[in-house]
Amino acid sequence: MSNATRTRGSAPPALAPAAAARAARLTAEGPRSLLLAALLTVLAVCGGDAAARVFPFGPRHRAVNDLANQFVPFHAHLWDLLRGRADGGLLLDWQAGWGTSFLPDYGTYVSSPFAPLVALFPRGDIEYAVYGITVLKTAVAAAAMTYLLRRLGPGTWWWASALGASYALCGWSLAEGTYNPMWLDGLIAFPLLCLVGEWVREGRRPLLGPLVVAVCWVANFYTAYMATIGAALVLLVRLLTARAGTADAAGDAAAGPASGTGAGPARDSATGARLAVVRTLLRAGLTTGIGVALAAPVLLPVFLGSRHAHPGLVREFDPAPATDVLARLLPVTYSFSTPAAFVSTAVLLLVAALLFRREIPGRERWLWAGLCAAVLASMQWGPTHLLWHAFATPNGSPYRQTFVLSGVLVLTAWTGFAHGRPDRRALLGGAAVVAALSLGSLPSSFLTPWALLLTAAGLAAVAAALLLPRRGRYGVLAALLVVGTVVGQAAATTAYADRERLVRLDDYPPWGTGQQRRADALAEADGWPAYRTDPGLPRVAGNDPLLLGGQGAAYYSSHTPAVLTGTLTALGGGWTSRGRNLLSLDNPVTDALFGVGARWRDGTVVRAEPSAPPLPLVTVRPPGPAPAYGRSPFRNQELLLGARVYEAPGAGGACRVGTEVFLWAPDATGPARLGGYETRLLGGRPKRLAALTSLGVQQREGTAPRVPPGGRAEIACLDHDRLRAAVAGLRARAATRIDVRDDGLTATLPPGVTGTAVVAAPRIAGWRCEGGKAGAYGGLLAVDVRPGTTTVSCRFRPPGLRSGQAAGAAGVLLLTASLWLGARGRRKAEGPVPLSR
Repeated sequence: MSNATRTRGSAPPALAPAAAARAARLTAEGPRSLLLAALLTVLAVCGGDAAARVFPFGPRHRAVNDLANQFVPFHAHLWDLLRGRADGGLLLDWQAGWGTSFLPDYGTYVSSPFAPLVALFPRGDIEYAVYGITVLKTAVAAAAMTYLLRRLGPGTWWWASALGASYALCGWSLAEGTYNPMWLDGLIAFPLLCLVGEWVREGRRPLLGPLVVAVCWVANFYTAYMATIGAALVLLVRLLTARAGTADAAGDAAAGPASGTGAGPARDSATGARLAVVRTLLRAGLTTGIGVALAAPVLLPVFLGSRHAHPGLVREFDPAPATDVLARLLPVTYSFSTPAAFVSTAVLLLVAALLFRREIPGRERWLWAGLCAAVLASMQWGPTHLLWHAFATPNGSPYRQTFVLSGVLVLTAWTGFAHGRPDRRALLGGAAVVAALSLGSLPSSFLTPWALLLTAAGLAAVAAALLLPRRGRYGVLAALLVVGTVVGQAAATTAYADRERLVRLDDYPPWGTGQQRRADALAEADGWPAYRTDPGLPRVAGNDPLLLGGQGAAYYSSHTPAVLTGTLTALGGGWTSRGRNLLSLDNPVTDALFGVGARWRDGTVVRAEPSAPPLPLVTVRPPGPAPAYGRSPFRNQELLLGARVYEAPGAGGACRVGTEVFLWAPDATGPARLGGYETRLLGGRPKRLAALTSLGVQQREGTAPRVPPGGRAEIACLDHDRLRAAVAGLRARAATRIDVRDDGLTATLPPGVTGTAVVAAPRIAGWRCEGGKAGAYGGLLAVDVRPGTTTVSCRFRPPGLRSGQAAGAAGVLLLTASLWLGARGRRKAEGPVPLSR
């Protein structure tokens, strides 16, 4: 086939032998290289956890921060969904937050292809399941990077394994990804998206490329976004280095004959190379766009779920000091607010040595080194920091894109292997650079003696391995030195991070016999949808209804709806994490309003009295305006209930004997007492809000509660007889039958009632009701009931789902069209098939 008939998407003929050689090499050595990388990763992670005596290898637990509050409970809920035991489905979760949208949570926390593996474990071993998935993801990331390295250029197979494992065992993975396992999908996505870039560059895999992009974005859109930026930068460097080689070849051809006729062809070749770069970038953009469109049915609900969420902390980016950044390049360091950039001394030495390798074209050396420097600098500059994090400084670790830097460093380290091993001069220069970086980190408070010791030992070991002969026993010794450096440094960093996390981060009780007994008791008392069973207090994690079972107010997510936080706060509920981590509200009035018929309290399940059964999920309020909440949660509860049930305390702040005393002191911290009863409050906005709490029944006249100092405090006295009468009045106007579905509910109403049907669920965006417009009544879902109405049916569809489905369909059409056009172009390029005679 001539150059004139070659299709735009095909590789040049000169690439065909190289591609064939790479394919043969990958076939022969690929599996053992990938398996070795995965094995080294598992050894380092599990070995470090065992050294630290952390679960599952010792008595220290892993239940810290969001791992305990979000990831384990959401995986437990996924287990229930897969086994058909959940209250709700993929669209609507009836268990947490009195009824919330689940698709945004699914797309944020458990949409990974690895997440369904939890169903292979017993429900009581959910923490083992999450740990196993975490280690598996890390191992797959190592294998994916190893495959990419072998695909990019020649080099010793075990070196590819060592560098692939170094990437998966980077500081970001060991210090942050291990307790944010959803982020580890981004660790896998980066090498996969770089591989897609290679397919685009060579005009191959037009179907598989967009599908890989879609899977990466569905698995975890947040880190996939960062990985996509990193892969785009890598593709650009690959194109520029390839163009440099093409330009050099064209220059040699032009300088050949002395006739002076070569300048024109050289210019044409350079122009063609530039056009090829532009075409490749356009193909890459199209491939990425199609893949993201295919993922849109999950991505758009996640995006709009964030828009409807209660706002988190708004903070300004504060770049870390340079000495701290340098310190985090070394093993055995830990910090929450600096980039965990450690990626093994082997990688650092090879990257530094690349600068001194004169046999490698200068453009290739400096483009890769410049990419490393640019990524690192972009992490420290405000505008590019926002670009990496989708234009919002994260509430927590501000360097969540660090894994991309680790990946770029590993790719740069491997680049030199395409030109052979570095010589003594390059190694000496590289070792001097690594030593200078280590010395520059000395002022950092994060630096540990072990960091310097392991860096020095690793530097000596890797340098010796690179100088040893390749064959025989020397080759084995070299491999052991490099592998020992990678695994040893990573295991030590893992153990150090395990210990430091338990000291510096919030921790929660791990799953044990007490939690299992509580879950069993809640399951036995469960009566949904006739009534709710609240998992109660004290809490185990931020999502106890998902972890323990039942249906309650507690809920913690990046998508906690603003209307839910506002409603719970108005009714006296408490929260942490600035309003996104909602706590169970133990109060007889709210229990009546939300149909709580059983709850965990004081080590046992307490059921509603037979004389006062819980209200159904749907009640009809008389015609009139919706309640407008004020400052007092007690008055707000009465407005939602439609009756006065609280009394003001008498002289000296004492309640009438026989009434139940409730205290609301949202900003107070400390013990509150009434007689011999004591409870502790933990409040203080903007981070925490203490819930209103019972101080027990007033036993003696004149005894006033003792309230801890701190902000406003209000005392109210609940009359249970009035509450029973109010509930009885609502029950007479309640639904006689309720059918709850995975995407809504249908309620049969008593004949002749009019007014407003109120569903004991928050009026979050996405509700639609038949026979009337879905409205709000004190923050709850409500529908106008007109004369003759006998049923109310409401359906929930997460915002963005329909648009996401349309975008997904458009992605399928674009993919189909691109495949058809590509096949048509190839057929035209090949010309007509000659007829045989």
